[in-house]
Amino acid sequence: MSELVLVETADRIRTIRFNRPEKKNALTQDMYTAAAEALETADGDPSVRVSILTGADGVFTAGNDIVDFTQRPPEFGEHDTPPVRRFMMALLNAQKPVIAAVDGLAIGIGVTLLLHCDLVVASDRAVFKTPFVDLALAPEFASSQLMPRIFGHAVAAELLLLGDTWNAQRARETGLVNRVTEPAKLEETARFMASILAAKAPTSLKASKALMRAPAESIEARMDRENTIFASQLQSPEFAEAAAAFLERRAPDFDKLG
Repeated sequence: MSELVLVETADRIRTIRFNRPEKKNALTQDMYTAAAEALETADGDPSVRVSILTGADGVFTAGNDIVDFTQRPPEFGEHDTPPVRRFMMALLNAQKPVIAAVDGLAIGIGVTLLLHCDLVVASDRAVFKTPFVDLALAPEFASSQLMPRIFGHAVAAELLLLGDTWNAQRARETGLVNRVTEPAKLEETARFMASILAAKAPTSLKASKALMRAPAESIEARMDRENTIFASQLQSPEFAEAAAAFLERRAPDFDKLG
């Protein structure tokens, strides 16, 4: 892994940390490659149940490194997979939950990547801004579709067209952020949330995430899809352990299932 992206796995939680604070964690293509690899390998690593994306003290990420992208512009051809797209696809397709812990600046993709995380906790000094139009660019990471769907068109336009700056409270009110905390408690809060997820039945957790992220379909089709997974889980060792734990009034231990 790049020294600009630090990766640590402990207690079934993988922490992926942008580590370029002197440049406000502006993301280079090498950093995208390292972060993508960390997410991709997490899905196949049984010791990982949850990933946390975070930055340095006081800054999540200032977005793309303009110099790096100017010197080595990514090509999005039919057969091209530039590092930024590899990262986008790794986060989009992550089977296991991903939590973002945001402190300080979250600019550009530092905001749009949050749309693809499962939970987001921010410090009360976090700042959110998507200045794509200000830079004569266009929205990315499907934000032009997801933001209007989540926030409504008018609110999404504040970010994507006006380029407004949101504080943590505004981000919380709109649903971009789940929880707001003091900077000193940010990572503690994120790890606490991750530990709750890490203790849950892993197959059930992945299936539930996949259902929530699946494309829209008819109510009947979704019910049928859910019922199929529900029936499968009823026959699983995970459910047997959860039911036994419930009857025995103890916490389930899914680690012993392998």
